[in-house]
Amino acid sequence: MNSLWRPAAAQSVIKARASMLRSIRAFFDERGIMEVETPLLSRFSTTDIHLESLPTQFRGGDYFLNTSPEYSMKRLLAENAAPIYQICKAFRDDELGQYHNPEFTILEWYRPGFSLSQLMDELALLVTKLGSYYDRTYTFRRMSYQQAFETCVGLNPHTADSSECLQAAKRHQIDIPVGMNTDEKERDNWLDWLLTQLVLPTFAKEDFTFLYDYPASQAALSKIETGEAGYPVARRFELLYGEIELANAFDELTDADEQAKRFEQENQQRLNTGLKCSVVDRYLLSALQAGIVDTSGIAIGLDRLLMVISGNFSIEDVLAFPWTRI
Repeated sequence: MNSLWRPAAAQSVIKARASMLRSIRAFFDERGIMEVETPLLSRFSTTDIHLESLPTQFRGGDYFLNTSPEYSMKRLLAENAAPIYQICKAFRDDELGQYHNPEFTILEWYRPGFSLSQLMDELALLVTKLGSYYDRTYTFRRMSYQQAFETCVGLNPHTADSSECLQAAKRHQIDIPVGMNTDEKERDNWLDWLLTQLVLPTFAKEDFTFLYDYPASQAALSKIETGEAGYPVARRFELLYGEIELANAFDELTDADEQAKRFEQENQQRLNTGLKCSVVDRYLLSALQAGIVDTSGIAIGLDRLLMVISGNFSIEDVLAFPWTRI
């Protein structure tokens, strides 16, 4: 008899997920943060060069499953500048592996008036609360992107060019990805490669790290400001558990013209790399034009978080019915 009808996750993990969701809602309720709900379907797709939206159709029209609820939640913030959060499903095409499932559960929240440092504090409190289900305690450390690169790679990521990145890779005797060259268009690809090969492996496997102030060229949806060392930086951070990325946070970009410019640049990058041009979310741009307060926002993958809290090896271990069982 085919056993794939059975849940992949153990019953104990399914119960832990239920407890996690209750605890998250209680955590935000205590802080007066309102839960909201936005559509999973959109007329628009992501322009992010690293992501692909899952397409679908309705009455002959093309639609997309959201890669996160971010754009819709910002539209809510433009109407009412109150703190909000959402727990929902998100979808990303061609993401499948130990830490990836094409359908996953995401927690996203926005804190008007909060600094990134305050958001780090709040996230650490939430993770600590959720870890208590397994009687686990954690250490959280903060490290700037520059500090991490200077310590582990021996270069300044805000000033190094592609040639310097190549020399650092050779100096540390790590593999050079096929097709990578010293064209300056490859600079961010080099930084991503050095990050995964030399920086993240040094992070303690049982601890959490806030990595903050990314290169300005990796701003995505965050503001760009002068950082601690005097260089322009993307005001964002990621939370990692060892090498595993769990959360991504921004001091949110609120300038509609700058956002439109970045959408255009990302679509051009997509075309340059042979990807399909994305459908830009004009509703988000209209919301930004209407005005949105300064806010910090964060998204965290709850499946991955449950995986590390429960001590499991793969995301499949915490999903009732992962991709292999749908």
